[in-house]
Amino acid sequence: MVAAIGCLTAGAQDKWETGISADFVSTYVWRGLELGHVSVQPALEVAYKGLSLSAWGNVGISHPDDTKEFDLAVAYTVGGFNVALTDFWTSDGGDPRTRYFMYESHRTNHVFELNLGYDFGFASLQAYTNLAGNDGVNKDGKRAYSTFVELTAPFRFASCDWEASAGAVPMSTSYYETNGFAVTSLSVKATKEIKITDSFSVPIYAQVVGNPCDQKAYFLVGFTLRP
Repeated sequence: MVAAIGCLTAGAQDKWETGISADFVSTYVWRGLELGHVSVQPALEVAYKGLSLSAWGNVGISHPDDTKEFDLAVAYTVGGFNVALTDFWTSDGGDPRTRYFMYESHRTNHVFELNLGYDFGFASLQAYTNLAGNDGVNKDGKRAYSTFVELTAPFRFASCDWEASAGAVPMSTSYYETNGFAVTSLSVKATKEIKITDSFSVPIYAQVVGNPCDQKAYFLVGFTLRP
């Protein structure tokens, strides 16, 4: 599940622009949770003056029973501030509730999430909260309005672009499998452009992700294809 697609470069465009990309990853890890094995993740985005509309998907290619995902998002960025609303949808097989156009309350597999954040340049702080749909429940069995907060810092080191991040869930929720405040994601990622021709290169990245809450860790690699 991805809250921001980011096919296009940051900044306000004076005309509509389109971004198309596909990531190939060895393991699908999201906010410290393992959601799949070897996967392809296509993305499509159109953007104009800070406004963007995007679609993102995930399909497992090594395990046919991996979760299939299709997300739609609308986002707006002005200065360092960003806001987005994302519709996450996953399919887990033949269960009728996973049908895409099933929006009935308590039966839908859609999750609607609000994202608010600010990019300070040296670091970015993002908060994500589920507003409706197939959210988790808290210890009392009530809707948790599950929230995830993440701090990310980019830097350049040893000829690679690096990114360090820490993410936490502040409350009990079955959505993130937490019983209270919990750090669910500690991550370090390195990306390097591999030049194929004078006009075409492929970003290849390696990432280490730890989830202190469930005592799991992951090492994954991937690459991105874009025109």
